[in-house]
Amino acid sequence: MKRRTFLGGLAAGAFYKDFLAAARAQGTSAAPKLKIREIRAVRLRNNLNNRFVRVYTDQGLTGTGEFMDTLGAEYIINNSFSPGLTGRDPLDIEGILFSLWQDRLPGGAPSAVFVRGAGGPFLTAVSGVEMALWDLAGKALGVPLYRLFGGRVRTRVPIYLHAVDAAEAVKLIADTKVRGLKIGIDYKNWDATIHKGTEPERSYGVHLNNPQTDDIVALVASVRKAVGPDFTILLECHARFDTESAIQLCHLLEPYRLAWVEEPIPPDNPDAMAKIRSQTRVPIAAGENIYTRYGFRPFLEKQALSIIQPDMCKTGGLLEARKIASMAETYYVPVAPHGVASPLATMAYAHVSSTIPNLFMLEWTHYTNKNMTSLTEPVAMQDGYLVPSEKPGIGVSILDDVMKERTETGFTPL
Repeated sequence: MKRRTFLGGLAAGAFYKDFLAAARAQGTSAAPKLKIREIRAVRLRNNLNNRFVRVYTDQGLTGTGEFMDTLGAEYIINNSFSPGLTGRDPLDIEGILFSLWQDRLPGGAPSAVFVRGAGGPFLTAVSGVEMALWDLAGKALGVPLYRLFGGRVRTRVPIYLHAVDAAEAVKLIADTKVRGLKIGIDYKNWDATIHKGTEPERSYGVHLNNPQTDDIVALVASVRKAVGPDFTILLECHARFDTESAIQLCHLLEPYRLAWVEEPIPPDNPDAMAKIRSQTRVPIAAGENIYTRYGFRPFLEKQALSIIQPDMCKTGGLLEARKIASMAETYYVPVAPHGVASPLATMAYAHVSSTIPNLFMLEWTHYTNKNMTSLTEPVAMQDGYLVPSEKPGIGVSILDDVMKERTETGFTPL
């Protein structure tokens, strides 16, 4: 070996070593090869609906994700995913997802989603681990998450919040400059409305009578009057009505120019949803309980929805949601991701949303809920928008001490 080549090699090695040390000091790693050492999920006390998961590697680098609306997904992650994915390269995210969507994991353990079964704790577990892998990938490469999804089409993401009535709506707009508000038929006084029906104990599959319909219309009218004609209002129905009631209600709501009526019926019949949409001028939205691009496909093909609302914590993950959005783009359908999450997952949603050309708005249900916001370092809106972090990965760290103190007995803290 020539002296110049030898010395150059030493210099390059020293530079790489210093670069790697500096990267690790920032919570990142430039190492070309990483291996999964463990995947650990936890449940928190007090029946918190959201669960958290962390992927650990052989070089100390970690990634953290979130998942929700499930029972048992944390056990699936700890007892199936962790042993089945140990030793895999965590940056091979598509390959890992492909393995999880087959019939068996390496080593013979049953896979989480048997040949693409949709919904339930298995798919939710996939979603949480997938988010953690993207967080880890961003840290490993030293880039914010949005860079890994093709880069931004917008630098800030419009946010909508929830309001129970006109008074709260006015206050939230003044305090946060939020870009939209969702009101719900069941956020307040729903029991009183139900008791005006012929079956007071029946809360779903409701065939609305006139007094019940009048209650809902009065709620929308009061909020519209309070916030003015230009502000974006959304109505949540939580899949409580039958098809004909939904049609009649939407007709009566047309003068109030809602941005959408959400889940007027359960989201498992694209034909019924298409019928409602075809018979009203009010936009119809759904998607928090529709899973994977395969689940969204018939709703798009039948033009059953005006806006789709994939939930990245349970529809298959961030990449799956990005694929769903791309599919919707070909039908000129906007995307408004469902978001009932801590600041960790909400920021992950914002990263992906910043890359979606057909984004409408992003939901942040728990923006004012200290029980959720206390789990992470502070994250705030700016004039009603959420700006994706420039830190590597998701860019929001959970507070390990807080998480440890609130972890339910029987789980090893993250």
